[in-house]
Amino acid sequence: MSTTTVTPTSTTPDVVQENPVSHAVRAVGVQNLSLILAIAALVLVIGSRNSSFYLASNLKTIGMAVTISGLLAVVQTVVIIMGGIDLTVGSVAGLASVSSAMLFTHAGSTVSFVGALAIGAVCGLISGCIVVFGRVTPMIATLAGLIAFKGVAQLVSDGRAQGYTGADPFYIFLARGSVLGIPTLIWVLALVAALVHVMLRYTRIGRNIYAVGGNDTAARLSGIKINRYILGVFILAGVVAALAGILITARTGSGQPVSGSEGLEFQSITAAALGGVALRGGKGSMSGTILAVILLGILLNGMSLLGVNPFWQNVAQGSLLVAAVVIQQLRNGERRVGLPK
Repeated sequence: MSTTTVTPTSTTPDVVQENPVSHAVRAVGVQNLSLILAIAALVLVIGSRNSSFYLASNLKTIGMAVTISGLLAVVQTVVIIMGGIDLTVGSVAGLASVSSAMLFTHAGSTVSFVGALAIGAVCGLISGCIVVFGRVTPMIATLAGLIAFKGVAQLVSDGRAQGYTGADPFYIFLARGSVLGIPTLIWVLALVAALVHVMLRYTRIGRNIYAVGGNDTAARLSGIKINRYILGVFILAGVVAALAGILITARTGSGQPVSGSEGLEFQSITAAALGGVALRGGKGSMSGTILAVILLGILLNGMSLLGVNPFWQNVAQGSLLVAAVVIQQLRNGERRVGLPK
């Protein structure tokens, strides 16, 4: 009697090896890769027209120039991911700049630093309360705050630069100091961006912020205290905006009620949108925002080096904001206003 041996057939599917290039693109992200390529192209174009662009001193200048707008872009990213928007960040920076200089004159650098941050927190709390308890949309609430906080800064300073911090060691270190050869201003931006990145990506707070921005109704039903998050995020925005205002004071040596902070809110929104943050909320990354900040910094610096009329800088930033929003709409398949679907 013969026996037949049956060899079992493996049902395990073949493992498909992912192309290394595809893996790298997926790891970096299409949005970030696009920004990296745009930065590289911009660097090559500007550098070919003006070789001084590649000087280490100029690269440091770019880094220091984007610090203040970068801080505001970082916190604007958090607000937009939550489903809001904060138009007050520039005005709060101006108010904090004036406040820090005036407090320094009477009480020294420590009180001026802590006091300015506290003022920023109060401004953020006011905006958050208007949204939460007044049931006003973030756009309108912070538009009112933009005007009001700018008015307060002008009132307390009589519309003029205040104080002088140019001889104080603390403010000198912030403005012109360095650690390991890298300017202190750049370290401040890097530290804040890293902390916010960790919060968004690796903590429950960050996951809940994304959830609120993605679908606030579902977030509420899942037990997330939405009002607390709104208040907390706006307070965070106020504190970081105040920090930016302190850096304005350090760089200029005096408190600037308006001139040092004019238009910063729109720069922060442009950087966030260009970095891939969905303006409807629920989507975005800190890496994309930082790359967009670098791109904008290189663009503005290059325009200055090439002798382009400074007024074109605003045109360029406005065009980039429109382009970023249009790309988002097309990617999401949004219906274009006024046209049949």
